[in-house]
Amino acid sequence: MTAILGISAFYHDSAAALIVDGCIVAAAQEERFTRQKHDERFPVNAVEYCLNAAQIKAADIDYVGFYEKPLLKFERLLETYLAYAPAGVKSFAKAMPLWVQQKLHLPREIRAGLGGAYRKRIVFTEHHESHAASAFFPSPFDEAAIVTIDGVGEWATASIAVGSGNHVQMMQEMRFPHSLGLLYSAFTYYCGFRVNSGEYKLMGLAPYGEPKYVELILEHLLDLKEDGSFRLDMSYFNYCQGLTMTSERFQQLFGRPERAPEAEMDQQYMDIAASIQKVTEMIMLRMVGHAHQVTGKKNLCLAGGVALNCVGNGRIFREGPFEDVWIQPAAGDAGGALGVAQFIWYQLLDNQRTTDGGDSQQGSLLGPQYNAQEVREFLDSDGVTYHYFEQQSELCDAVAVMLDEQQVIGWMQGRMEFGPRSLGNRSILGDARSVEMQANINLKIKFRESFRPFAPAVLKEHADEYFDMRGVSSPYMLLVAPVAEKQRLDLTPEELAVQGVNRRLITRSSVPAITHVDNSARVQTIDENANPLFHNLVQRYYQLSQSPLVVNTSFNIRGEPIVRTPQDAYRCFMATKMDVLVMDHFVVKKSEQPDVTNHQVDEYLGQFPLD
Repeated sequence: MTAILGISAFYHDSAAALIVDGCIVAAAQEERFTRQKHDERFPVNAVEYCLNAAQIKAADIDYVGFYEKPLLKFERLLETYLAYAPAGVKSFAKAMPLWVQQKLHLPREIRAGLGGAYRKRIVFTEHHESHAASAFFPSPFDEAAIVTIDGVGEWATASIAVGSGNHVQMMQEMRFPHSLGLLYSAFTYYCGFRVNSGEYKLMGLAPYGEPKYVELILEHLLDLKEDGSFRLDMSYFNYCQGLTMTSERFQQLFGRPERAPEAEMDQQYMDIAASIQKVTEMIMLRMVGHAHQVTGKKNLCLAGGVALNCVGNGRIFREGPFEDVWIQPAAGDAGGALGVAQFIWYQLLDNQRTTDGGDSQQGSLLGPQYNAQEVREFLDSDGVTYHYFEQQSELCDAVAVMLDEQQVIGWMQGRMEFGPRSLGNRSILGDARSVEMQANINLKIKFRESFRPFAPAVLKEHADEYFDMRGVSSPYMLLVAPVAEKQRLDLTPEELAVQGVNRRLITRSSVPAITHVDNSARVQTIDENANPLFHNLVQRYYQLSQSPLVVNTSFNIRGEPIVRTPQDAYRCFMATKMDVLVMDHFVVKKSEQPDVTNHQVDEYLGQFPLD
């Protein structure tokens, strides 16, 4: 037996992944255990979970891999400071203590994090090498081009690699400070959202605006080439030398300061969001087009934080030159833990890799699970009133009826998802046909901005009836597709004239709860083999309602990591307006529980800072 532990840590989204004899045994982000979103600390709890899942101890591990090379990153930090000195003295002074105390001593930190029990080799791969490995090795392809786009690793901000068999070869890269991820984050910051977590919001906001500033961005902010490479005019940005993303010149270009967090969202910010989204899609398409030219491969693998831009991904599927595309569901830094572990198994140890037409990601259901006994013990210990269904079919029938009655369901089953998406095991579910569902879930359950859209989870066999998928599967909710014309409604001139956030109030299709204002949706296709229980539930719901899809959003509130345990799920359920909680075969109805005081709700909500 060969056990390999991969680790990402100390920047954001720390995680651990364990591979035993080439098989992914477990993977999880540290935030799910500590309840601190994007937790960057050494993933002590995630490591412990992974080892327990394999029933081994730290001393039994054969290799530990870390997802990047800290000395190269430190070199970039120093060179950047010297290039901008003395302007960057504040950011440099803020970063140095942590580097001196921790990040320059990673072997020591890793061994300490493993309780001093691990004394064997520690392997460091480059950041984009880990991303590329995470994208290719679990993919269904024998050969593929690999494109990684993110903020920055050590120096690379975008890269092209080739995957073949058990080997990944890096070919080309774009380097810091010229970065699509940081460019998008700069606009995230300017529009009043938090960097490294608010990028989803910027993407969701974009359809409310018009891309009026595309030419302005291309004329002033970057020099874009045909191959997708570009150079930024750094006078508009402050992330190299300051503690903010944009400079005063950036603000002058758009005629106003950055939006204050939680301030009213006006049309100009929406138009700016639409513009940078359009530019981002343009760059993504050019980059993958260039990758196709230089590699000659028919398949594409994507990773890096920008690979979570589902709108851009959808365009790559529809307009790009590749026959097929596979995207790592944990595309951000957390996925680097999986990538370095797989790199060691395949490339360093030269183990054979075989594909059988499907991916080896296991639906990305790689986290902890809780059995019926554990759930029952919690419910009984907390005095919770519940109903138990012996048969899976009875459970799914009962929940399907509740969905058809437009009740909102907290659904916790099986293994927790690895990556940022809830894929049917830690989900909040609702009726996609409901006109009020989007607003209700956003404002009364998630406590988040009203403009943010929700994703549909649709039976794979019915996806093309509701979305322009062209037969493409999207099991990891990483593609935005147009809602099918036959599902759309004709709008009146008055409805078409509505502007701003109020556009969300217009009913645009037969499934308004998941139809965004541009008639698109971020689609998850449900495969019976990948997730039989979730498929069974939606199938029963379809038989009852004639609707083969449901609203699927992550089981958490704004600022909270996705729930992990029955305790997490119950607390979230009781503090929100969810109607029903389903854990394993146990059904908990809100109406049958004791009232929760406002104080208890406030205390729960106060744990999680706004993202």
